[in-house]
Amino acid sequence: MPRITGLFIYPVKSLRGCAVSSAEFDALGFVGDRRFMVVDSTGRFLTQRVLPTMARIATQLSAGTLTLSADGAGSIAVPAASDPSAPLRQVSVWKAEGLQAEDCGDVVALWLTNFLGTPVRLVRAGARFHRAVTKSAARPGDLVHFGDAEPLLIISQASLDDLNDRIQQNGGTPVPMDRFRPNIVVAGCEAFAEDTWPRLRSGAVVLRHGGLCARCIVTTTDQLTGEREGKEPLKTLATFRRDAQDPTDVNFGVNLIHETKQGTLRVGDEITPAA
Repeated sequence: MPRITGLFIYPVKSLRGCAVSSAEFDALGFVGDRRFMVVDSTGRFLTQRVLPTMARIATQLSAGTLTLSADGAGSIAVPAASDPSAPLRQVSVWKAEGLQAEDCGDVVALWLTNFLGTPVRLVRAGARFHRAVTKSAARPGDLVHFGDAEPLLIISQASLDDLNDRIQQNGGTPVPMDRFRPNIVVAGCEAFAEDTWPRLRSGAVVLRHGGLCARCIVTTTDQLTGEREGKEPLKTLATFRRDAQDPTDVNFGVNLIHETKQGTLRVGDEITPAA
């Protein structure tokens, strides 16, 4: 029986994530996951695709506060909860334009600007934020945070082991799971079994298959140093994981939509494939 072996949230889109022992759901996904985002002066989202240094910034959620920290830059904290008095800023994530987000202020903007070396702002998903899932697997009422497209990502340990075996056979160095930034890691199944599960159930929680996840250059980025480390895993994925509909994409991991908008997952929970 597949079992959850890891749970992760990423409080700020494309900054370093946090391992957690349990994760609660709300309408947008895991509570605390991708509720903040770094944007440029036009409100356009920024990620490790163009700023790999973002991986060097650690995040922590505690007692209603988001704390950012980085070696050599100290730390800075902002409230995690929505602030009705905060100025609103229109932001965008891929094709989602005009999203209403709360600006987190000049102090944290300056801290991030100085560290990243380019003018940026930090925004928060507050009471005025609304973003529907637009992928084909979506149903009315399915919402998402600042993530790329869908609320969750699942990967099995067996899939990573299979990929790393292939990388080593090609003379490369294995990559860790954090390169793929999953929310849920499972063990106890065959490699790539997660591709085939239309739905998953764990206790009262039901998750729906939202499509395979196409991978990008972020997977080549060390999630501690922010350094690009060659062509793996994309080089090896391209040999056996090309998308059938779009061969320019290589897939690894599965996006999920939570059908139950509340509930809790815990490390150690069984998670059962369902029809």
